[in-house]
Amino acid sequence: MSAPLPLPALHASHSGTWLKGPNAATGAVSKGDAIMAAADTPVLLLNAPLVASRLGYPDLSGLDLLELYAFVHPARFCVPTPRGLAQALDLEEPEGDEHVPAFLQEAAGALIAMCESENWPEREGAWSTLQSLVRLRWPWAQVLSPHVAKPQKAEKWLFSKLPEWEEAPERPAPSQVQLAPEDVQAQLDHLTGEGSEKREGQQAYARDVAQVFAPRDRREVPHLLLAQAGTGIGKTLGYLAPASLWSNASQGTAWVSTYTKNLQRQLRQESRRAWPAERADGSKPVVVRKGRENYLCLLNLEDALQGGFAGRPAILAQLVARWAAFSQDGDMIGGDLPGWLGTLFRKRGIAALTDQRGECVYAGCPHYRKCFIERAARASAQADLVIANHALVMVNAARGRDHAQRPTRIIFDEGHHVFEAADSTFAAVLSGQEAIELRRWIIGPERNSRGRRRGLAARLADVASYDEQGGDAIEAALEAALALPSDGWLGRLNEGEPYGPLEALLAQVRTATYARDESGGIDAGYGIETEASGLPGELIEAAGAAAEALAAIRTPMIKLGTRLEAVMADAPDWLDAQGRARIEGARFSLQWRIDLIAAWEALLDRLGGPADPEFVDWLSVERSDAREFDVGIHRRWLDPMKPFAKVVLEPAHGVMLTSATLTDRSPEADPWESAIARSGAEHVESQPHLTSAESPFDYAARAEVLIVTDIKKGDLPALSGAYARLIEASDGGVLGLFTAIRRMRAVHGRIADRLARAGLPLYAQHVDPIDTGTLVDIFRDDPRASLLGTDALRDGVDVPGHSLRCVVMEQVPWPRPDILHKARRAANGGSAYDDRIIRARLAQAFGRLIRTKEDAGHFIVLSPAFPSRLLSAFPEGTPVIRLTLEEALQRVAAGVSSDNEIAADAHEQSDS
Repeated sequence: MSAPLPLPALHASHSGTWLKGPNAATGAVSKGDAIMAAADTPVLLLNAPLVASRLGYPDLSGLDLLELYAFVHPARFCVPTPRGLAQALDLEEPEGDEHVPAFLQEAAGALIAMCESENWPEREGAWSTLQSLVRLRWPWAQVLSPHVAKPQKAEKWLFSKLPEWEEAPERPAPSQVQLAPEDVQAQLDHLTGEGSEKREGQQAYARDVAQVFAPRDRREVPHLLLAQAGTGIGKTLGYLAPASLWSNASQGTAWVSTYTKNLQRQLRQESRRAWPAERADGSKPVVVRKGRENYLCLLNLEDALQGGFAGRPAILAQLVARWAAFSQDGDMIGGDLPGWLGTLFRKRGIAALTDQRGECVYAGCPHYRKCFIERAARASAQADLVIANHALVMVNAARGRDHAQRPTRIIFDEGHHVFEAADSTFAAVLSGQEAIELRRWIIGPERNSRGRRRGLAARLADVASYDEQGGDAIEAALEAALALPSDGWLGRLNEGEPYGPLEALLAQVRTATYARDESGGIDAGYGIETEASGLPGELIEAAGAAAEALAAIRTPMIKLGTRLEAVMADAPDWLDAQGRARIEGARFSLQWRIDLIAAWEALLDRLGGPADPEFVDWLSVERSDAREFDVGIHRRWLDPMKPFAKVVLEPAHGVMLTSATLTDRSPEADPWESAIARSGAEHVESQPHLTSAESPFDYAARAEVLIVTDIKKGDLPALSGAYARLIEASDGGVLGLFTAIRRMRAVHGRIADRLARAGLPLYAQHVDPIDTGTLVDIFRDDPRASLLGTDALRDGVDVPGHSLRCVVMEQVPWPRPDILHKARRAANGGSAYDDRIIRARLAQAFGRLIRTKEDAGHFIVLSPAFPSRLLSAFPEGTPVIRLTLEEALQRVAAGVSSDNEIAADAHEQSDS
């Protein structure tokens, strides 16, 4: 057993602060004394930003065990809590807060002992990385140096030891296959395993899914299936069974699209039942695909390692490089990079290491053959199953660089979010932030990072020198792009000194938006907006000048695209395969920007003209905590499923949308009406197939919906007290859902200390310096913890078992009455449209509560006037009771009763 590290250790929670000296007992200390101790000498900490937040001292630093863990065990999962670290290191968990400092010394000793072990799996590259960290004065470097031995052979640099991807021939078109029901049944039996429970709902569901893989009857008319699948049906294996059967028989690629990263991780695990981890040739039959902004960019990393980052971000770059050597696929957002790593460094270092701005130089990059993004793209073209997200599927369908990347058999899991994803994908936004990104792509950043080739001139220098017309087009585009906003644009707008036609337009937008603001400054912390109608003449005039400036950029870019095609058609001797790939990549990126500028021009041309009934346009000033961060003009489709149908559905052969909350549980209307409208089915010629599989869970016995009637709306002290008492009654395990960040923060601030003193940890989005995925991991791992959050926690959070036993909503989740919502409300039935949205949100939130047949719990809404018409959002048979807070506390403390008489009594109360 390793010896504890004899250094002082500090732990802070909402219930107090404890400090342990190197060889002394642990003692409770004040926040001031803890800060002084940390300032005098480096102390052991776990999650320094979180400790700093709880001590109220942002500059606190020390020896963070999470940083040490990331160095010793890169690409290995760990919940960033004492309990989670103990489980990861196979150590005994500390019994309480006062025992955590001693545990930190023990955990540090165990990690250092691993560095001396011959069985350290991640030893390769550690010594070289440590030498760099010594030069960067990483706090752990001096502690680790005596324990990490210098290897006998020089270690390879990361960029030389990463494997290269290989080119593969394009996969042939899939064979036309008709799946027999008995074959689908046999495959489902195989995936669920011998001896498993046979569920009729799952079997019928799998047979229905097989329809989307049948040969298409007519061009641009896909097989379209809308499948409602209640929680517990087993829909994942239900659709993987026919998908795997079809991909094997047809040699085609099936795509499964999700809305949340959590479901992507789950799908990767489940898919192993149907496909091996690798084929005989080493290729992967199942590939997870995400947008480029999710993956590590090796060129950005090289820039960071060679001086592009300084101070703490430079340390982060070294730890990311260490992770990259062991990563499965280079996915930094939701992959095997710990979600908490970036938050330890308090800045957007992770985002700076991904391809956020579309600046990729493709084959012009020295790391092109080792690029994680290119590897994933090529692997997906050869895969049997691609697991992606809704946005990527839509973007690939619209902008796919080649036919192989355009999905033709698609299963949209979490299908109730397809409308939302399409709404975002097919939107047009001309804002300061968007325009400055375009400028950086064309010209390059204002302050160029060392050694990085950026901007059109740098990326296409060889083409410009070879092709005179192409060179002239690049120069013309560079000159025209000077009209776009540059660094400091927002400050110039605030000072009334815009530079150039685009900044002048944004200044007019800002002025008009503030002039029309109806809030009277009440919501100064939030963004404001106004309709793009009846606009002043100065704004219309500025829009015309801005449109001319954009056209001046687009024209040479179109000419450049033509010249690149000519160079490719009549390739010079010096243009090798990598050069061709780089030019092809440049053409793709160029066309994307040309389309973007054309959309902006169309948006500006409409200002001052008659309204187009298919679109909703508005002006906005985006703010956060009263600080402006963007100004822009927006356009959204009134019905975004119209372009979705054109771009995604028509080219596909088979598409399914599936979800546990696909239909509307309205007592008056057809439950499928809304699902059909939000699927795009109305814009293709085929009639969608509809199928429904009810959940096998006994909600009447396992869950109760409690409507608390004596918490007055707007009474913050009463709301806070209700949350605290409910968490105490439930002994933790509460997921609290809020409709406003401000109220959530206020409630957290009022109750966190009280709960911590009772041994009930409380975490919150937008309060704790921890990413949302990690917050859910912490919540799932600790049965006494509770978590407060907003929309991101209402859907896609999977916490089965005892860790989640109570969901509390602060009020009815009414839609925000912004301009876009008002337009869609008017076009879709008024208040009935609102009710559909609310019922969907309630159903999604309720779905967090019961994840397995063993789960039980309460769903509580703190609303004195909860409309009875919304109660149909909950599963049929679920007891619904209107009661006081005191009565709710008694029921929560007693647990869910399965007594049929109580359930019947609850139904009578809800009816009355």
